Amino acid sequence: MTELERRALLPAGLRDGLPPEAAFEANTVERLLAVFTGFGYERVKPPLIEFEDSLLAGAGAGMSPHTFRLMDPISQRMMGLRADMTPQIARIAAFRLGQAPRPLRLSYAGEVLRVKGDQLRPERQFGQVGAELIGSAAAAADSEVILMAAGALTAAGVEGLTVDLSLPALVTTVLTKHAVAEADRVGLRQALERRDSAAIRAIATPATDVLDALLRAAGPARAAIKALTQIALPREALAECRRMEEVVAAIEAVSPNLTITVDPVENRGFDYETGLCFVFFAPGVRGELGRGGRYLANGLDQATEPATGFSLFTDSVLRALPAPRPPRRLYLPHGTPASESGKWRRQGWTTVSGLDAGVDAKAEARRLKCTDVLIGADVVALD
Repeated sequence: MTELERRALLPAGLRDGLPPEAAFEANTVERLLAVFTGFGYERVKPPLIEFEDSLLAGAGAGMSPHTFRLMDPISQRMMGLRADMTPQIARIAAFRLGQAPRPLRLSYAGEVLRVKGDQLRPERQFGQVGAELIGSAAAAADSEVILMAAGALTAAGVEGLTVDLSLPALVTTVLTKHAVAEADRVGLRQALERRDSAAIRAIATPATDVLDALLRAAGPARAAIKALTQIALPREALAECRRMEEVVAAIEAVSPNLTITVDPVENRGFDYETGLCFVFFAPGVRGELGRGGRYLANGLDQATEPATGFSLFTDSVLRALPAPRPPRRLYLPHGTPASESGKWRRQGWTTVSGLDAGVDAKAEARRLKCTDVLIGADVVALD
């Protein structure tokens, strides 16, 4: 490797977006946002970097291990590069839009950066496109954001979409209700994460049977909810299961072809969610297309507001879509009048103007990866 090649290397988990993928990603993001706009969600644009004490306050606290930090040379205060945009939207809602009528519907798109990737997502920088509904505790808010996210993914071209529902706080509620010792909690959570029923049953606690039953309840939504309601759950946990049932019914009424599954013990990656959560998948696609759920939106010392929302991950979404077709590019020989080139663009062509006189138009068109060339007044397709 030469010195110039070494200097051009990017850090692990980062990459350049090149043609035509960069344009395809930008177009896909705008298609997703257009669906959100149709549902009444207004776009906001938070900064890439903020002071650490505001970025990691409230809902942002769970993102602390993932956040790059640096010192602001002007204020001499620590700053953080956003690892997730949802906490920023919560701050905007609390402070900049604190007097706006609730529920507040906001959408966003931007890049995030994380300290390190993981096995499912080795990328450290990736795009998020999402929406937040702030100020409503109604089950209808949960079904609205799930249906909107599913509709946006479908409109973008994703096929075979599946949404997996979970209740990350359910396990904690059960462990607390049965007063399980902290040492046993660690082992039980590890066994649940591995989906290891034998390991769960090997740890004898008052909650063991309930946790094992929760693990076995996972599956298609209707069957899973029926199994959950037959488990001896604490009252508040049972209420969350009933709420999930209401949300599933609302989704099925609008989108009966959407595959809905339930995993009651899933909690990976839900760092600040407090209620019903969801993850989108597509067959044959590495990683999640997006995730979201219910949380408490707050700004520093402000009172909390009920909220729900989601983020779609553009790298995963793009992997779920057919490869973009290259646009038909029309080569316009040097000297083509501006009025003529404008006419072709108005007809939908991507035009590439020749800059040098006296060159072979067809050869130059091929070199510049054009599909067609203007010869006189006619468009000639290249082989």
